[in-house]
Amino acid sequence: MDPIVILAGKKALAHLRDNGLRARDVAIVPAAAGGPKGLIFQKLDQWMFGSWLPAAPRERTLIGASIGAWRMAAACAADPVAAFQRLGDLYTETTYPKKPSAQLVTDSCRAVLHGVIGGHEAEILDHPHYRLHVMTVRGRGLLHAPRSKASAATGFGLAVLGNFAARTQLANHLERVVFGDVRDPVFWLKARFDAFDTHFAALNRDSLPAALLASGTLPFTMKPVSGIPGAPQGTYWDGGLIDYHLALPYSRVAGHPDGGLVLYPHFTTRMVPGWFDKTLPWRHAARGRHRDWLDNLVLVAPSPAFLQTLPRAKLPDRSDFHYYGLDHAARILNWKRAIGEAERLRDAFAAFVERPDMRLVKPI
Repeated sequence: MDPIVILAGKKALAHLRDNGLRARDVAIVPAAAGGPKGLIFQKLDQWMFGSWLPAAPRERTLIGASIGAWRMAAACAADPVAAFQRLGDLYTETTYPKKPSAQLVTDSCRAVLHGVIGGHEAEILDHPHYRLHVMTVRGRGLLHAPRSKASAATGFGLAVLGNFAARTQLANHLERVVFGDVRDPVFWLKARFDAFDTHFAALNRDSLPAALLASGTLPFTMKPVSGIPGAPQGTYWDGGLIDYHLALPYSRVAGHPDGGLVLYPHFTTRMVPGWFDKTLPWRHAARGRHRDWLDNLVLVAPSPAFLQTLPRAKLPDRSDFHYYGLDHAARILNWKRAIGEAERLRDAFAAFVERPDMRLVKPI
């Protein structure tokens, strides 16, 4: 009945056997897209960034898409425990009418972000040890600057069809833009590693709110973002469209002098490359030709037994908005119950750190 599952790449597995999991060895923390699912890590995030990682200060790359980028921005606040609390409360308590407009959803998300990072921008950008990177997507072709909803629908329709044929074809329609801390060269991302063109833009006080909003902007559900200061011109959407579960070439840092482990709290043991791959069971990063990217990765996920203890026996997710409809109180109550239950994820992981039980660890 363990509440967590731990998976490790071959280098990470050897490291855990020899050294356990030490905070000083964690070089990168990724955070996936996935909307409300990310809220399940509130208690774990508060412990990791509130006490465990600060006890072993070093430069660390925090990289995320969508809700993952919002979580990593909260981690960079001077008081991350309070920032994660604000994120969980504001996200959970946001309500919508039965059929909200894209503008209303956009305005609501902007309000959540302002409540989390407003007045804390300098802390986030100038953190002494953390280097924040926000994944976004910029449109190409019909999606570069669609003039109508119909044009965008056609562009995304072609993107879905191309992606079904081969993930490489999605690169004809979308490209990656990473907004990042200029103090961190992220050499492991800058050498080309897949079919997608990748651009890099500086994360600063002007671009931070827009980049975080863009990173979580779902097509048609929200208004696309454009005119981000210092970024390539074009139309921006959710970074999860390309990098849903951040299947990135992490192993490039394994042999670097400042390298180390990648610690990935994730809400599932499956790493889906892109958002359009969710319904394609054969698209799985750990089974693909880039499996070696995960050699130095430690993934921590809720166990099936833990999920059975949650309301509706699952993580909070966007389908809950439809399931609960206008019964906002019931949804909010059950989301907060799930977040509270996730104290067990935190406690189980902290116990593993204190006394590693390798029986919990399975190879990726």
